[in-house]
Amino acid sequence: MNSALAALIGLVLSIILILRKLSPVYSLIIGALVGGLLAGWGMQTTVMHMITGVQDISKAIVRIIAAGVLTGMLVKTGAAATIAQSIIRALGERYIYLALALSAMLLTAMGVFVDVAVITIAPIAIIMGTKLQLSQFKLLLAMIGGGKCGNILSPNPNTIVAAENFDAPLSSVMAAGIAPALVGLVVTVFVIIPLIGNKGKKVTDTETVKDTNNIKEDENLPALWRSLLGPIVTIILLALRPISGAWGHPIEVDPMIALPVGGFVGILATGHWRDMGTCLAYGLDKMSGIAILLVGTGALAGVIQASEIKDVLVGLLDGWSNGGTLMAPIAGALMSAASASTTAGATIASASFADAIMAAGVASVWGAAMVNAGATVLDHLPHGSFFHATGGSMGMTVKERLKLIPYETIVGLILTIGSVVMSRLF
Repeated sequence: MNSALAALIGLVLSIILILRKLSPVYSLIIGALVGGLLAGWGMQTTVMHMITGVQDISKAIVRIIAAGVLTGMLVKTGAAATIAQSIIRALGERYIYLALALSAMLLTAMGVFVDVAVITIAPIAIIMGTKLQLSQFKLLLAMIGGGKCGNILSPNPNTIVAAENFDAPLSSVMAAGIAPALVGLVVTVFVIIPLIGNKGKKVTDTETVKDTNNIKEDENLPALWRSLLGPIVTIILLALRPISGAWGHPIEVDPMIALPVGGFVGILATGHWRDMGTCLAYGLDKMSGIAILLVGTGALAGVIQASEIKDVLVGLLDGWSNGGTLMAPIAGALMSAASASTTAGATIASASFADAIMAAGVASVWGAAMVNAGATVLDHLPHGSFFHATGGSMGMTVKERLKLIPYETIVGLILTIGSVVMSRLF
């Protein structure tokens, strides 16, 4: 059997198994194994390609685990809640959708997972929505839209792995997402949400308030400047390479150092050094789940990379003047749809197509940025955890949550188009 078709069958099998509620990691491994065997490679060669795929992303896995320190600090010290509450208080009730979207964007951009950012802000959204009689549909879309915007410029696993596979500086890939993210934020708040009208039922505390423990009294939360100190230190360390490079003496701090250093600084600045163990345990728990998932995605990416799928995609786009540019976001979008995960989508797409994308003349930074943006287009499908975690945070039923998918997809498309346009301009 043609290896491209065989790998595609393996990918489809993985999707079916995930939909059947089998572990995503084992689903991806099984799909990779079946794809390789159908390609006629035999057991030994198939396993070799799978292991090669995992090895290719092993450096990214280590960096992702290190990033858990920053994530744990933001969530467990209350820094994330402080930042969200400060933004919402500053913008006020009149701009509540902008406040929620901006809060989710900034938290995600600082290294909080999108679903965790939404869950952190959701109790505040519920209280404000109950007070102002707002639609839970619009409130959740504001948070998800903002989270997606922040996710393409964050030191989160999807950005780390995309930068790693394209051999591009993480700080540069993050910077490449700034303009598309700002455009996405504006479009989400001032175009998409107003177009929804009165869709969705209004928030009521009897229906949707599940747990408001995340909203602590102000005196129990760290000050804003203390909450921001850790992320600021991380950003400064990551920015040293491009800044010092302009002076002719490049100083490079690897994300594996910059991310945990920022986390430790934040823990000390917020006065939670006694809770350091709790912060580290939380961060490790969040990142270890992603790291294990990446083993499965790496195995499948190894099989896809060894197959002729990339050659088929190159052939299909060969007649397009910007075929190489289109390959990056298309690969990210398709793989995010397959896995219903930004991280898994960015991993499979970047590991499988990075060489072909760069061979088509796309710079490594923009290739990683476009794959990363493309991975936000369909990462919210129902066979992934993000769909259920975000819907549950607002007390929505599955049927209600499904109605949000088209609007989330539009946000992802805006981010992707913005990334493509920026890559052509620069």
